[in-house]
Amino acid sequence: MRNIQELLVKFHIKPHSLETYEEAFTHSSFNADANTKHRDYERFEFLGDSVINMVVTEHAFKTHPEMGQGNLTKLKSMLVATKSLSQLALKYGLDQYIRVGNSFVAQVSQSKHLLEDVFEAFIGAVYLDQGFDFTKKLLLDVFAKEIENFSMSDVTDYKSKLQEETQAEHRESVVYEVISETGPAHDRSFTVRVTFDGIELGVGTGSSKKQAEQNAAKQALEKRVR
Repeated sequence: MRNIQELLVKFHIKPHSLETYEEAFTHSSFNADANTKHRDYERFEFLGDSVINMVVTEHAFKTHPEMGQGNLTKLKSMLVATKSLSQLALKYGLDQYIRVGNSFVAQVSQSKHLLEDVFEAFIGAVYLDQGFDFTKKLLLDVFAKEIENFSMSDVTDYKSKLQEETQAEHRESVVYEVISETGPAHDRSFTVRVTFDGIELGVGTGSSKKQAEQNAAKQALEKRVR
């Protein structure tokens, strides 16, 4: 495990309490080995979750006046989902600073829920140590561009739409096939082809098979209306 001060320097944080950050990166399994109690990230996670939701919600509300409550909720849910936060934890190298005990047998970098929890705990620690304005700026550096570029097409179920349109004309279903996988285990990229009766309808790429399938279906639908 690397020294937590390295991470703080990366985020331009001058800590008032280094212990706050160390605790925010400590899994409960570490207590058994260290013979300590309640010295883990769980309370920080609770706080950080609220701060993240507040900042993302406010910026989405201001940036997208065209969206109603339902679409704003979808936007927020997509950005703060487990997969999104765990990927951010890996992107910023948070996994290298997490303290776990011997009873934690999983690989830290592969544990999505652990990474999500630690990302939230880290934000909770920053809020306590640096205040709301600093934390808001940090979060906007992370989320603002994605919020501003968000489109409802990002959450549209293109697979269902393609299936409905295809089966309205034929009884057979479309078929999705992974044609390539690239990148390291924590940052894979998938390319999927969707076909009907052996004919290629569309190709899509994404960080998961589901996302790639959605993008392939989207391309197929776009071709149909040209």
